[in-house]
Amino acid sequence: MEEKLIERLESAVARLEALSLRSGGVAVSGGDDSAATDPSIVAFDDFIGTFFGRVSSAAEKIGGQVLEVTMILEQALNVQKELLIKIKQTRKPDLAGLAEFLKPLNEVIMKANAMTEGRRSDFFNHLKAAADSLTALAWIAYTGKDCGMSMPIAHVEESWQMAEFYSNKILVQYKSKDPNHVEWAKALKDLYLPGLRDYVKSHYPLGPVWSTTGKATASAPSKAPAPPPPPPASLFSSESSQPSSSKPKEGMAAVFQEISSGKSVTTGLKKVTDDMKTKNRADRTGVVAVTEKGGRASAPSFSKAGPPKLELQMGRKWVVENQIGKKNLVIDDCDAKQSVYVFGCKDSVLQIQGKVNNITIDKCTKMGVVFTDVVAACEIVNCNGVEVQCQGSAPTISVDNTGGCQLYLSKDSLGASITTAKSSEINVLVPGAEPGGDLAEHALPQQFIHAFKDGQFETTPVSHSGG
Repeated sequence: MEEKLIERLESAVARLEALSLRSGGVAVSGGDDSAATDPSIVAFDDFIGTFFGRVSSAAEKIGGQVLEVTMILEQALNVQKELLIKIKQTRKPDLAGLAEFLKPLNEVIMKANAMTEGRRSDFFNHLKAAADSLTALAWIAYTGKDCGMSMPIAHVEESWQMAEFYSNKILVQYKSKDPNHVEWAKALKDLYLPGLRDYVKSHYPLGPVWSTTGKATASAPSKAPAPPPPPPASLFSSESSQPSSSKPKEGMAAVFQEISSGKSVTTGLKKVTDDMKTKNRADRTGVVAVTEKGGRASAPSFSKAGPPKLELQMGRKWVVENQIGKKNLVIDDCDAKQSVYVFGCKDSVLQIQGKVNNITIDKCTKMGVVFTDVVAACEIVNCNGVEVQCQGSAPTISVDNTGGCQLYLSKDSLGASITTAKSSEINVLVPGAEPGGDLAEHALPQQFIHAFKDGQFETTPVSHSGG
């Protein structure tokens, strides 16, 4: 009992010393140390100690990028703790001051988002789960019902739903392979649900409580450096909290504003004469011209992202990258232990002749992939206008953040589980009832209706009639 008491006292002293020595952090020069020992701050330490330790322990066993992104997660939690202490010492700022106040937390979140960009790594699902989950920490930006975001408890729950898609992928991928990855994914969820949610519910259900007697928060300087580029967007931009009516209209909003202004909508338009119309132009016919065979293929085509690749790396992973206008790409020397990763290809066709473990199609446009059998899954991510044909069997097909995807299934792959998220125009073609007959096309729903019945929401897909 005495040893435990001594350990707790030493831990408390260490925290106080760290706060007093931190320059530019949360310590206040005026000597107000009561905020650091506030029950809500102590409870935040307990929350981190209870839930984050499991995430960190599993990450240390995995290592690599998983450990790196977990360290960023720890940094974000520490920054949030510092901001919570500052809130108790500072008066509520205006919108510009709030954006400047929350800038340290936003920088850490953007650091995690940066790890998910570029070429997709083997731990992409871990990186996305961690990066997307960090948006839950934005609950601290809640300033009232008119601020444009959900209340803190709801915000934490909604943010985890974005990350759970990738967390579930980790559970499926490593269920029978590596328990450390499974533990990491489960611990990450517990960190937010119930961890952070219950903490916010107990101490900040209506948002942060700013000091009424503390110092004012300094707004951003007038001669501030240029803002960062749009992607990834700032979670705490002061512009995001402004009413839409106060912002200059852009895009279609500007068009409608111009129409409603009372001016003639045809003012400034150029008259189109008959000889300018497409149907009367001799150089615009409905026939597509056919170039000589090999004319286009012989021209060198390189992607701005890098040189084209089609190679087997480490004997385990086929890499097909930056192929443009290549219709005859073939992988014929493969086995069930190898994976195929297709990245940054455009207007090309790839044939995979044989059984492979996994196929991933990432950031491709107008790409066609024909494969025989896949052991684990075929994943289509961040693509546009792709066609994928399975001639054998595939237990799982995943479509994520993709617009326009045609899936052709064989009779052996009709039992495949198809998962879609943030995707549109997904059509699945299956064999008809008669052998050799036409394929039957089925559109997967992308719109859903949510109705509150009997104490819970019921979700049903929107059905469209052909009439």
